[in-house]
Amino acid sequence: MKIVCQNKKAYYDFSIAETTEAGIQLLGTEVKSLRGGRANLKDGYVLIKNSEVFLLNCHISPYSHGNITNHEPLRTRKLLLNKKEINRLRDKAQQKGYTLIPLKIYFKGPYAKVEIGLAKGKRLYEKRETIKEREAKREIERAMKN
Repeated sequence: MKIVCQNKKAYYDFSIAETTEAGIQLLGTEVKSLRGGRANLKDGYVLIKNSEVFLLNCHISPYSHGNITNHEPLRTRKLLLNKKEINRLRDKAQQKGYTLIPLKIYFKGPYAKVEIGLAKGKRLYEKRETIKEREAKREIERAMKN
């Protein structure tokens, strides 16, 4: 499994309740660009419309050796999920405060996959607690190491 890009800020801004793996419908130049590691999930989100799942605002840079048939960097991409998975995600995402966000894009064999997280936004004081816990863990690890 080769990870192309991760949305590290998502773990800071959101508490992730559940994750799901989905395939992505891509063009040829997008796949080549992903293999080069040229993608960004920072502002991306997932939308369910008419029992189809779409990835929006995910930036995949144009392929450097592409010609006039190169892809648009911020185009809407369809995600490939079963009908049962789509219905389950829709039901959970409709609860108050929950949203679907992409966490990482990776290759599993020859196929590009995206990990979708069911997330709930954190408040400012929750973010501060997360930072304090992380720093406490680092200090404990340093003390154990010495």
